[in-house]
Amino acid sequence: MLRLPCRMLEYGVARRYCCGESGLARRKGEWIILEFHSEDNDGDDWVEGNAQLSTLIPVRADLVGGDHRSLYLAWLLCVQAGEVNDDAEEPPVPDGLRKLTGPLQAFAEFLQVDSDLIAAAAEDSPQQEASIPRKDLKHWIQSLPEPAKARMLLDVALGGPNPQAELLKAFRDSRSPGRRRTGKARTVAQLLAQARTRVKERCRREAEQAKRELARREQEAQAARERYLNDLAKRQAEAWSKVDQLIATRQPKKYDEAVALLCDLRELAQRDGEARAVVARLQRIQKLQEQKSTLISRLRKAGLLDPVA
Repeated sequence: MLRLPCRMLEYGVARRYCCGESGLARRKGEWIILEFHSEDNDGDDWVEGNAQLSTLIPVRADLVGGDHRSLYLAWLLCVQAGEVNDDAEEPPVPDGLRKLTGPLQAFAEFLQVDSDLIAAAAEDSPQQEASIPRKDLKHWIQSLPEPAKARMLLDVALGGPNPQAELLKAFRDSRSPGRRRTGKARTVAQLLAQARTRVKERCRREAEQAKRELARREQEAQAARERYLNDLAKRQAEAWSKVDQLIATRQPKKYDEAVALLCDLRELAQRDGEARAVVARLQRIQKLQEQKSTLISRLRKAGLLDPVA
């Protein structure tokens, strides 16, 4: 919940965005009360500790300064929750939705607003002005009526709630009163359709990226395998000697090592056109070690010997 003075946020504007149960605006005296509701998939909406909530505190200052992006995110949450009719038109789209600040990103995550829905909405959001030109602000202040200047100075002298934010809000409002994009406003149905299109496009891009990544990993694995076989080719005699040593141990784990090495030697022979020589050596091993049923079974399971008829 956030509380703001009515002079900093018009009740009608707040209600235009916070129009459901997920985002709700109400007036109490000279204050506007905003309520935002977020529930996780398990229905547990209690947050332990202040770490997450502390990241949301700057959202209030943004609102006081005339930044309505948090209100628009709340409206998107109402849309996502099915609390807004499909034929309802969206409220004015604030600048800067394409690049949310850290607190606004945390706010969107807290509300669990779908990122594709935000991206679809941001298509109609102009880039936010990076900073206010000093000369423009000076010219605007000079053009203010004397009573308005006196009131602002009095607020500063008496320590008003946030005179700087109020001044900047008034300046921004004077430059773009009620500004929104040109053309007909989108309906909720149109916005949701845009979001679905973005989901399909994102899934397509992710599938293509995954395909490219798989091909890259396969290429790397193949290159690594070739390097290993090239190294094995240089030490074939040593490898065959090691096979004999592993077999002689009569230990099942050593048999597994011997079988793995024999598979590598067979693959090397097949690559280099010497498969018949390896087959002959395997047949010799089978004949000499026929009493070792555990070894013979492992060799057959690896496809190094003909299966039992």
